[in-house]
Amino acid sequence: VQLVESGGDLVQAGGSLRLSCAASESTSSFSTMGWYRQAPGKQRELVASITSGDGSTIYADSVKGRFTISRENAKSTLFLQMNSLKPEDTAVYYCHAGVWRRADYYNYWGQGTQVTVSS
Repeated sequence: VQLVESGGDLVQAGGSLRLSCAASESTSSFSTMGWYRQAPGKQRELVASITSGDGSTIYADSVKGRFTISRENAKSTLFLQMNSLKPEDTAVYYCHAGVWRRADYYNYWGQGTQVTVSS
């Protein structure tokens, strides 16, 4: 499984970005997909996730109301729409996919895309 992120950029505070994650398999084949981020000197944290079953979503409190996660199964792509960006959103954003194969759970990660929000 390969995950390739794109869409990271330098943007001013209050601006918007849309991140994309192209998967080598159909996004519907994964149990869960999500976006994580890691800022310098900090641990990687969950930003948002979406399940393949009912499409339920989870958001970090810090991004609720500003970010929206979605997927387009036909294009095997996961998205993260980020609005009202703040300097504290600056981080490398990683795409994640998790899938059960028989009795084992596998985690897959993309290479990351840099988001920088200037004040």
